[in-house]
Amino acid sequence: MTTVTLMGKAFQTCGTLPKVGVVAFNFLLTGTDLSDIRLSDFAGSSVIMNIFPSVETQVCAQSVRRSNEMAKKLDNTKVLCISKDLPFTHERFNKSEGIDNVISLSEFRNSNFGLAYGIRIEGGPFAGLLSRAVVALNQWHRVIYTQLVPEIGEEPDYDALLDAMESIPACTVAEATAYPPTESGADEICEKRHRAAHERLSTDDVCHYDRFKKI
Repeated sequence: MTTVTLMGKAFQTCGTLPKVGVVAFNFLLTGTDLSDIRLSDFAGSSVIMNIFPSVETQVCAQSVRRSNEMAKKLDNTKVLCISKDLPFTHERFNKSEGIDNVISLSEFRNSNFGLAYGIRIEGGPFAGLLSRAVVALNQWHRVIYTQLVPEIGEEPDYDALLDAMESIPACTVAEATAYPPTESGADEICEKRHRAAHERLSTDDVCHYDRFKKI
């Protein structure tokens, strides 16, 4: 678990962000048109995940605006805005704000995302929502940068994120062959989130997170 604060009061998340260098979990989330969206759908593109509690709060809304502007400047990069908000809420906000460069995704249908990335809030008024975080991936969907924002009421460090995106190291042929984006991460994880280690359910590959283990 990791400690974050909300207006100075401390709360725990369900785990920790994935380490730099691992292949990202192949999540299943819901788009604004209610379609199923996986990380593997963005194979071959770098990915930035802007993760937050709710677009209906001031700081989260501003982070989506900033992400929309950022997406204009990045080549071959998909910027995803992810929260527990309903798809209809994402769509309404995007239309009202003229947001058209990011892809908004909802965790309302499948809650494994917050568990896999260790960012589900475990207590307090935001319990069950996603904590504020940024995760950046290269074209092979290896993690190159993460930030769990210590205070939920503050925005991420965008400068550090952009620096990481501008200095993405090349992936070797061996790495690309071993971890193609269409097979990145595990498809399923167990819900025993309070155990020291978790088990994969859908693959016997070596796990890329400390809290999972091979079965």
